[in-house]
Amino acid sequence: MPTRSARTAWNGTLQEGSGQVELSSSKVGTFDVSFPKRTADDAGGTTSPEELIAAAHSACFSMALSSEVAKAGGTPVAFEVTADVTLGAGAITKIHLTVRGEVEGLDAAGFEQAAQAAKAGCPVSKALAGVEEITLDAALES
Repeated sequence: MPTRSARTAWNGTLQEGSGQVELSSSKVGTFDVSFPKRTADDAGGTTSPEELIAAAHSACFSMALSSEVAKAGGTPVAFEVTADVTLGAGAITKIHLTVRGEVEGLDAAGFEQAAQAAKAGCPVSKALAGVEEITLDAALES
């Protein structure tokens, strides 16, 4: 498997400084970062490590769930996945995954089991094993 890269250029102190994160491998964008906006309620057009982790986790979980649904004998149709990443006192303290899915061939219990397996088996979930709490809310859409 290939290695993917991102690069950050930072200038200044933690409180007054700022930087830009570049998605180097895909070249799809460069995004502003700053510590004060990282910890503010309104991100004001900047991203943060937590938002980037949320993006990575939601994408990885979606892929893992697609695989787990197929392993369980179902057919994945569509998933809507949200990852909410909480920064506490110097650490990521909580990640909450929410998935609403449309699948064929699985009932709600089968979907929940596939979602739990995806949460446990997703490479990003494994990389984030040091997070105090990773929770999941999975449901089929009717």
